[in-house]
Amino acid sequence: MAKQKTIYSCTECGGQTLKWQGQCPHCQAWNTLVEAISDKVILRFSPMSPIDRVQNLSDIDAGEETRYPTGLSELDRVLGGGLVHGGVVLLGGDPGIGKSTLLLQALSYMSTQQNVLYVSGEESARQVALRAKRLALEVKAVQLLAEIQLEKIQAILAEHKPDVAVIDSIQTIYSDALQSAPGSVAQVRECAAQLTRFAKASGTCIILVGHVTKEGALAGPRVLEHMVDTVLYFEGDTHSSFRLIRAFKNRFGAVNELGVFAMSEKGLREVSNPSALFLSHHGGQVPGACIMVTQEGTRPLLVEIQALVDEARAPNPRRLTVGLEQNRLAMLLAVLHRHAGIPCFDQDVFVNAVGGVKITEPGADLAILLAIVSSLKNKSLPEKMVVIGEIGLAGEVRPVQRGQERLKEAAKLGFKQAIIPKANKPKQPIPGMDIIAVERVEEAVAKIY
Repeated sequence: MAKQKTIYSCTECGGQTLKWQGQCPHCQAWNTLVEAISDKVILRFSPMSPIDRVQNLSDIDAGEETRYPTGLSELDRVLGGGLVHGGVVLLGGDPGIGKSTLLLQALSYMSTQQNVLYVSGEESARQVALRAKRLALEVKAVQLLAEIQLEKIQAILAEHKPDVAVIDSIQTIYSDALQSAPGSVAQVRECAAQLTRFAKASGTCIILVGHVTKEGALAGPRVLEHMVDTVLYFEGDTHSSFRLIRAFKNRFGAVNELGVFAMSEKGLREVSNPSALFLSHHGGQVPGACIMVTQEGTRPLLVEIQALVDEARAPNPRRLTVGLEQNRLAMLLAVLHRHAGIPCFDQDVFVNAVGGVKITEPGADLAILLAIVSSLKNKSLPEKMVVIGEIGLAGEVRPVQRGQERLKEAAKLGFKQAIIPKANKPKQPIPGMDIIAVERVEEAVAKIY
């Protein structure tokens, strides 16, 4: 028997090399080469399918894609209106976060209108049936296949021609054409490529469930995310019942939408008012707390920013953020000192976004500064006040996007006062809300203290 040839594959880009190196010669990533067995695949030519033929671009029908509503409005929001005919979706998340539950609930609804198939590679058919029974789902029309061999799955897909198929999970699927084990870089890349090609040729919408690494990234080659049309991440603290779903790539919709669910005994329940998750319920106003309005796609969310400023006991004061960018905090403290005359060089500063939400936009700058000043002076901000605004290095308060929508959301939830950039001041007054427009940091601090 001939000795199998060993190669090394990059987990980031999928590139291959004959010998191990500390750095991948293709994408320059460090410590990403893993040992694999060289696979000799015989190329077989087959008649061209419709997607193989050359077409004139002007002759192609460019109408709206057919979409399948999932029955979960929060999931449809993130997808851009529903699953797309012939699209490929990659759903990643931590183990036990609720990926299989979410998809089983969606298939239960879609089975009343579409032909759906659930391919389970991790659980037996009985285990999937027990979950459906526990969730009290109507699954009479949901077809189930417990299989991990790619060729058998493709044959079943070609035979039944489902509108929507779920592959749970892509890391468990293997192809006989390759000798490496399921979950290896080569197997994941090849199986995903074959399923993607089938989806484009047949029009079946395929949802691939993916594992994530301890760093929170999708396991397998980085090229996996480039193959698919949509990449979703299902996030949440395992100690909390709330789950967030985000789109990091979407060829058929926006990539900054956010869906919010709550895990219950009967499965995932949609949260109609997610702003309530990110606001603390204090008995009264407390120092160091400031409410801001962030924008997640088309949805404005009210989030409470908490700050704690305490005298430093070490030569190097600590700067710690949770849910916010730490480097931006250091910049904001420098602006506060230079332009508002409030030093914090001898203070430990801790800033937290309540509810586990991650804020990446600069529109939280002004709320962070006012929360820090509130904690430093031990004076609470006025009740029912929201703050939005980006801070520049020159101390100016810069405008934010969709300021009108943020203010209307705050007014709808009962807030009476808002500090906003002057450029975001609405032309028409908002009923029941007092607008304070500011141009500089020191002006905003003076309005409060």
